[in-house]
Amino acid sequence: MSTPTELSEPSPRNTRASHKSATSPRKNRGVKRLSSRDKVVLGFMVGIPTLVQLVFVWIPTLLSVVLSFTRWNGLALSDIRAAGLANYSYVFNDSPAFWPAVQHNILWLVFLAVIATPLGLLLAVLLDQQIRGSKIYQSIFFVPVMLSLALVGIIWQLFYQKDNGLLNFLLGTAGTPDAVDWFGDPSVNIWAALIAATWRHAGYVMILYLAGLKGVDASLKEAASLDGANATQTFFRIVFPAMAPINIVIVVITIIESLRAFDVVWVINKGTNGLELISALVVSYLIGEGQSIGIGSAFAVILLVISLVPITIYLSRTFRKEKF
Repeated sequence: MSTPTELSEPSPRNTRASHKSATSPRKNRGVKRLSSRDKVVLGFMVGIPTLVQLVFVWIPTLLSVVLSFTRWNGLALSDIRAAGLANYSYVFNDSPAFWPAVQHNILWLVFLAVIATPLGLLLAVLLDQQIRGSKIYQSIFFVPVMLSLALVGIIWQLFYQKDNGLLNFLLGTAGTPDAVDWFGDPSVNIWAALIAATWRHAGYVMILYLAGLKGVDASLKEAASLDGANATQTFFRIVFPAMAPINIVIVVITIIESLRAFDVVWVINKGTNGLELISALVVSYLIGEGQSIGIGSAFAVILLVISLVPITIYLSRTFRKEKF
């Protein structure tokens, strides 16, 4: 006859079985294996964007680097000849348009940084004041951002036209010998193109700064107000430094916009007669009348190297690990 102790004590085998049954569902819930269908879907999600990136970005980039050391008219592959550094020597020493293009790109950068970007910041601050019709004003200033730069160039061509343009009409010189050829005169056309680019860039900067202003903690402004700071002091000492990530993004965008500027000047006069830009030189040598794939590729590689500087700085600051 069993004692009560023997009846109530479970066997070791039953204990292991019950423990296994209690823990196995938890393990099953923690480990989730991908099915064959999941692996196929994941492969397409990763593979297709990677393939597109390779085909349209990295392979053309590598081919441009290779072709920059060759002579080729762009016709038969059998006509490709090695040129060494001859193309780069021509670009830096003999090309009549390269150094003017560099100067114009620098001027483009300075103008966007000194005029267009502060203008966008001013618009953002004004529209952040909850004024009546703020959304309508935001939409009006943001419309140019949604337009392509080529279309922007066409719109400003109508504005700057010598004989029938709106600007000369407002100045009272339309159709007279005193009418200014804003896009034809090499002494003024670069400034006219910069104003057209500013029209678009300022709206882009405005939207970015509006998003940054919405993210600033309101308690910081209240604390500054309690300390006796006026609106200007609060903005430049509290609000603007608090938007440091947005400021970095806008600096990088401004630099890249100045380097990739192309559409406006190409629509005006194909980047000639005072509107030379590096990007326009790339296209003119690749598909223009004096086609030279090697020289055009050399221009493209130089533009790529210059563009990598701000991109590298931005990425290094973005992904930098904090040191503790």
